[in-house]
Amino acid sequence: MIEEKNTRTHQLLCEKIIDFLESIRIPVVKETLPKDTFLPGLRLQGGSILMDPAQLQYPGDLLHEAGHIAVTEEALRPLIGTENMDPEWPSSGDEIATILWSFAAARHLELDLHVVFHASGYKNDSEWIIEQFNNHIYTGLPLLEWMSLCTKEEFPLMRKWLR
Repeated sequence: MIEEKNTRTHQLLCEKIIDFLESIRIPVVKETLPKDTFLPGLRLQGGSILMDPAQLQYPGDLLHEAGHIAVTEEALRPLIGTENMDPEWPSSGDEIATILWSFAAARHLELDLHVVFHASGYKNDSEWIIEQFNNHIYTGLPLLEWMSLCTKEEFPLMRKWLR
C-alpha cells in the first residue's frame, strides 16, 4: 500500500524519480499550480514537467507524465502544453507507449509497480496492467522498438530514454 502524500516515503520517491528524470534531460520544475490540472499537482509544458509538491498525490504520476514527453517526437516536445500542439495528442498509441515506458522506468528505478500503476489511475485497470507486466506481456512493445528506444529481447532495459 502506498503511503499518504506528505510522508517521508512520498518525498523520497519524488526525489528518486526527479533525479532520474533530470538525468535523462526531462526537467521537473517545482511551482504552485492551479487546482484544475489533469493530474493533481502536475502539468506538462514543452519538454518539462511542472510539479506542485503541495498537490502531488502520487509520485509515480511523474514517471507517467515523463513518459509522454519521452515518447513524443523531439521536434514536437516544445509544443506540449501549448495551443499549437495537436489537440489529438496524445494518441492511443502514445498512451500505450507511455505505459510501457513508465514500466521500464519503474523497473530501472527498482520501484514497486503500484507506485506508478496506482489504484486511483489507469481507469481502474492498474491491477490488470501490473498483472500483464508480471506475466511478461508487453502489449505495444513494437511501438517502443519502432521509436528506437529498446529491443524486444532486452525490454524492459532501454537503449535510450528519449525518442
